[in-house]
Amino acid sequence: MKKLGEAIGRFVVKHKLFIVVASLLLCIPSIFGYLNTKINYDILVYLPKDIETMKGQDILAEDFDMGSFAMCIVENMDSKDVLDLEDKYKEIDGVVKVISANDLIGTTIPQEMLPSEVTKQYKKGNSELMLVTFKDSTIAIDAIEEMRTLTSEEVVKIGGMSASTLDTSIVAESEIITYVLVAVALVLLVLMILLDSYVVPFLLLGNIGLAILYNMGTNVFIGEISYITKAIAAVLQLGVTTDFSIFLYHKYEQAKEKVKTNNEAMTLAIGDTLVSIAGSSLTTIAGFLALCTMQLTLGFDIGVVMAKGVFIGVLSTITIFPAFLLVFDKSVFKTKHNPLIPSFNTIKGFVVKHYKIILVVVLVIVYPAFYGNNHVKSYYNLTKDLPQDLKSCVANSKLSDDFDLVASQVILVNKNLKDNDLNKMVDEIEKIDSINLVLSPSQLDNLGIPDEMIPSDVKDIFESDRYKMIFVNSTNEIATDELNKVIDQIEKVIKKYDKNAIMAGEGPCMKDLVNIADEDFKNVSIASIGIIFIIMLFVLKSISLPILLVSGIELAILINMAISYYTGDVLPFVASIVIGTIQLGATIDYAILLTTKYLEKRSSGLEKIPAMDHAISISASSIFVSGMSFFAATFGVGMISKLNMIGSLCNLMSRGALISMMIVICVIPAILLVFDKVIICTTVGLKKLNVKGEC
Repeated sequence: MKKLGEAIGRFVVKHKLFIVVASLLLCIPSIFGYLNTKINYDILVYLPKDIETMKGQDILAEDFDMGSFAMCIVENMDSKDVLDLEDKYKEIDGVVKVISANDLIGTTIPQEMLPSEVTKQYKKGNSELMLVTFKDSTIAIDAIEEMRTLTSEEVVKIGGMSASTLDTSIVAESEIITYVLVAVALVLLVLMILLDSYVVPFLLLGNIGLAILYNMGTNVFIGEISYITKAIAAVLQLGVTTDFSIFLYHKYEQAKEKVKTNNEAMTLAIGDTLVSIAGSSLTTIAGFLALCTMQLTLGFDIGVVMAKGVFIGVLSTITIFPAFLLVFDKSVFKTKHNPLIPSFNTIKGFVVKHYKIILVVVLVIVYPAFYGNNHVKSYYNLTKDLPQDLKSCVANSKLSDDFDLVASQVILVNKNLKDNDLNKMVDEIEKIDSINLVLSPSQLDNLGIPDEMIPSDVKDIFESDRYKMIFVNSTNEIATDELNKVIDQIEKVIKKYDKNAIMAGEGPCMKDLVNIADEDFKNVSIASIGIIFIIMLFVLKSISLPILLVSGIELAILINMAISYYTGDVLPFVASIVIGTIQLGATIDYAILLTTKYLEKRSSGLEKIPAMDHAISISASSIFVSGMSFFAATFGVGMISKLNMIGSLCNLMSRGALISMMIVICVIPAILLVFDKVIICTTVGLKKLNVKGEC
C-alpha cells in the first residue's frame, strides 16, 4: 500500500498543475450531473415493492389512474364557479379526475334543499370539498404547484400527502445551499484555529468541496436520490472526510523536516497517508454500505451515495489536495501561525493514572445508557414536523378540524363481490371506533343520490375492470398505535368477505413503514457492527481489539441516543435507524488511530503505561481536530434547519462526534490498559512480548 501511495505521489508532484486544472474542469460535468439528478420527496416510495400495500398503490395507479390524490377545500364559491375551477384543473398535466358535490347534483338543485346527512359529508359552512386525482405521485407535485397559481390560498386550500411533499421540497430546496454555507463557515473557523496556517483551511475545504461536487454530480448515474440524502450528503461528507486531508497535511509537514525538497516530502506524505487512511476509510465506507441492508430502500440511497462520497474523498486527498499544497506552498508558509489546540496533558495524566476507576464509572453508565437508548421515542408521520404555517399544513389542519378527514385509507375488493356482501362489509367497517366516513359504489344511494344521476366520471373513481374501491376515513392520526389497531380491524373485516382484498393509502403504508423501520433498526445495527468488525480483524490483525474498540464506540452511540430519551426528545424514525451506523463508521477511525499508536510502542517493548502516555500525546490532537470538524459540519445545520428530519439527524451527529471523541480519548485508553494482556495474546506480532509467560 505504501509503494502504491508513493507511486501516486511521484505522479502528483510531476503533474501538479495538470491535476489542479483537471480538477477544476471536472466541475463542469459534475454541475451538469448535479442539476440533472432527480430528487424524490416521498418517503413511502422506498417501501419494499412486494408488500401488499405497495401492490395496492400500483393497482390504484394502473386500474384507477390514481397514483395520488389531493383533497381541496373550496371556500366562498358558488356552484357555477366551482365547476369552472374543475375545468381549469382538468387541463393541468397529470390531473386525471376532479370531483365535487356539484358533479353529483349539478347546478340546478340548490344545495340548501338537500338533507343535512348528505351535505355534512362534503360541506361545512361556506367550505366544501373537492377531490383531485393524479396519474402518479411525481406528477402530482408539479400539478399541485400549478393548481396553486390559479386561485389564492384563501379561496382554495389543497391538502393531502402530495401537497405536503411539495412543501417539503420547497423548504428543502430553499435551505440546502444554506446548510452547505453554514457547515463550511463553521468548519473553516475550526480549521483556522486548530491548524497552523490561514491558507491551508481554504485549500483543504476547496479540495473537499470538489470531492462533494463530484459525488453529487455522479448521482445522476443512480437515477434519483431522496431529499434527505441531498440535504445531508454534502454536510456529512465534509464531516467524515476532513480528517483525511488534515492527516496528509500533518504528514507533509513532518516529511519536510526529513528530506530536502517539497516534492520528496509530498511523495513520502502521500505514501504514509494512504497506508494510514486506507483502513479507517474502509470502515467508514463499510458503515455506510451497511445501510443497504435496510428493507426501506432509503438506506440504500443514503448508503451508496455516502460510501461513494468517502471513496471520492480518499482519491481527492491523495491527488488534488497534495497538488493544491504544492502549487500554493509559498502562501501556506507565509500565513503560518501557532495553532490553538488545547493541551491534553492533564487529561492524559488522569487517564493513565486512574484508568481502572474510569472503567468502573463506564460500567455504571452502561445500564442507564442502554435503557435510554431502548426507550427513546420516534415518530413516523413526517408531515407533522413541517413548519405548521406551510400551505399544506394549513389545509390538512382545516380538513381535520372542519371535516374530520385525518387518515384516509383505500380498500380494493374484487369487482364481482356482490353489493349485498359489500354493504355488509361496509356496515361492519362503519362500526369500528374512529371510523367516521365510508364511501363505496353501493353507498352512494345512501347519500340520497340516485344511480342514474351519478356521472360516469364519478363511477369510474369507484370501479375498474377488476376492482371496486372503498374510501375509509379515521379520526386517528397517521402512524399512531391507535390507527394501526384500526387498520388491523379493517383488515380482518375485508378478508372475511374477500380473502384477496387489499388496503392501500397513506395509513396502511405508514403502518408498514413503522413495522419495517423497527426491523431495519435491528438489522442495520447488526450489519454495521459485523462488517466493521471483520474489516478491523484484518486491519488490526487481532481478535480482541475489534470487540473492544467497537464496544467503546457503541457505548458512545448508546449515550448519544439515551440523551434524547432523558431530555424528552422524540426523534424522526430515520434518525433512529441510521445514526448508529453513521456514528460508528465515522468515528471508529479515532479509536483505530489511538490503538495503532499504542500498539506501535507496545511492540517496541515499551510498558503499557508509557506506551499509552505516548499514544494519547501523539493522537489526541488529531482526534480533537477531526472530531471538532465533524461537530462543526453538522452542528450549524441542526440549529437552522426548518425540517425536523434534517435538524434532528444533524443534532445527533454533532453530539455523537463530541461523545465519540471523549470516549476515544478517555475511555478507550482505559479499556486498552485493562485488557492489555488479552490484547497481546490475541494480536498478531505482539505474542513475542510474552507478558509474564501468560500467552
